[in-house]
Amino acid sequence: MLDLIEKSIVGISGREAKIHTTREFLQLLILKILYDKGYFKNLAFVGGTALRFLYGLRRFSEDLDFSLINRKGYDLDIFLERVAYELEKAGFSLEIKKSAEGSVHSAMFKFKDVLSLLGLSNQKGQKLFIKFEVDSNPPRGWRTELSLVSKHFVFTVTHFDIPSLYATKLHACFFRKYIKGRDFYDLIWYLGRKAIPNFELLNNAIEQTEHKKINLNADNFNDFLKERLAGVDFVKVRKDVERFIEDKNELKLLDKDLILKLIG
Repeated sequence: MLDLIEKSIVGISGREAKIHTTREFLQLLILKILYDKGYFKNLAFVGGTALRFLYGLRRFSEDLDFSLINRKGYDLDIFLERVAYELEKAGFSLEIKKSAEGSVHSAMFKFKDVLSLLGLSNQKGQKLFIKFEVDSNPPRGWRTELSLVSKHFVFTVTHFDIPSLYATKLHACFFRKYIKGRDFYDLIWYLGRKAIPNFELLNNAIEQTEHKKINLNADNFNDFLKERLAGVDFVKVRKDVERFIEDKNELKLLDKDLILKLIG
């Protein structure tokens, strides 16, 4: 399997980009294992990594994010044990550290030697990390689709549809307790597609975390965006997302005035 990663990073310039590409290969391998084990009957793929693999988003990601859509047969410990077994069978040495904060079930996959074996690190002990996270209590109103993935491997994933993905991203942008620049890069992607969020899911997500009703809809959505964007520090946004962007010139897009013009 390591030889396939070596082939995937040939011709890529820069150590950082090679590491991102290596992580991406391993993310796809984990998704393939989830497919093989039938776990997409329980999980829906969400987040920025889903946008990249399914819709060609032009940024890298460190995480694999999911929402639990079917509790029957779901056991995170068993899932992780089986995924780890398949990764080790493929020749990878790793540790998995689990944690749970409320309804969020997460694990950190720590690949031990892959960077040094690929010549991407002089430190033999330097690990490559992939965060695996499941929202075990997603707000009501989501809708799913099935899509084919054909990069490196061929398999299908169950994922939120575009309006539902957009709703979860809006919630992350404006109700996360800290600024994550990747969220706002993704927001521009949705604005560029003139996507319409799943308002039922968005309103339920806000009520779930903020314990209040806002009742967002098509009529007041643009005003909501403008009001929320006014308080965003785009210097922090650009700093956070810079290392994940393929083309650094795209940092110019992360400008408050430009985004407000896109909103209209």
